[in-house]
Amino acid sequence: MNAPAPDLSKPAKPPFSWRQEIQQWAVLILIVLGIHSFLAKPFYIPSESMMANLLVGDRLIVSKFPYGFSYLSPSVPILPQMKGRLFGRYPDPGDIVVIKSPADGADWIKRTIGLPGDTVELRDGVLYLNGKALPRVQRPDSEVVVSPNSDCPYMPQFRGLRADGTPVCRFPTYRETLPNGRQYDTLDMTLTDRDNFGPVTVPDGFVFLMGDNRDNSMDSRVPPEIGGLGLVPYENIVGRAEFITFSLDGSQSLNPLTWWGALRGDRAFTTLRD
Repeated sequence: MNAPAPDLSKPAKPPFSWRQEIQQWAVLILIVLGIHSFLAKPFYIPSESMMANLLVGDRLIVSKFPYGFSYLSPSVPILPQMKGRLFGRYPDPGDIVVIKSPADGADWIKRTIGLPGDTVELRDGVLYLNGKALPRVQRPDSEVVVSPNSDCPYMPQFRGLRADGTPVCRFPTYRETLPNGRQYDTLDMTLTDRDNFGPVTVPDGFVFLMGDNRDNSMDSRVPPEIGGLGLVPYENIVGRAEFITFSLDGSQSLNPLTWWGALRGDRAFTTLRD
């Protein structure tokens, strides 16, 4: 007796279900929001306040967990305002941090200079921490290739040409060293009203932040009432800048063929934790 032939027909395809589709998208969205809220988020540099270390057009990864979590950590503002942080700690001096501006709630990026109890002062551009001037050494000028994202139209004295004819901006640069040994370069192009400040002692629950471009940064030296940060509450720290993923010079358009030419290849995966 012959055995019955095996059934080779394909199993019936389950019917389309809007409920299942919505559930799958909801899980995906929750995963993305969880990563964005508690692990890491991307960040775009929109201004020149952190030149020459960060340029307009740089894209960064900001880790969310190094300083713990506050009511501002979730990507969706669902928590009421409250003091303190879960698993919290203060940034180390020299850390580049993203914060929520106390004035408008926008994300800003600055460098940590003073912690609670520190006294911060500037005299003619020299930074004093707890009464002692930070070591400050002049470095070779920072050279930035002129592009739609980086130009010096209001400072023509800093514009020049490379040997191959490439237009560049060359900015006076000074390297500061914090008491913990962290070093970073700052731009200081001329004497401004922000080059003299304080002394101010940072109160408990706040941090003092500054931009590396000392002549073009609305940081803790500037009160929120006139567009600055002022002293930043501990809870407003979003995370720590880790590294640059890629950078665009602003010459790209909607045409994908222009994107490759706009890449600043030498800036990809540059660490911000030196």
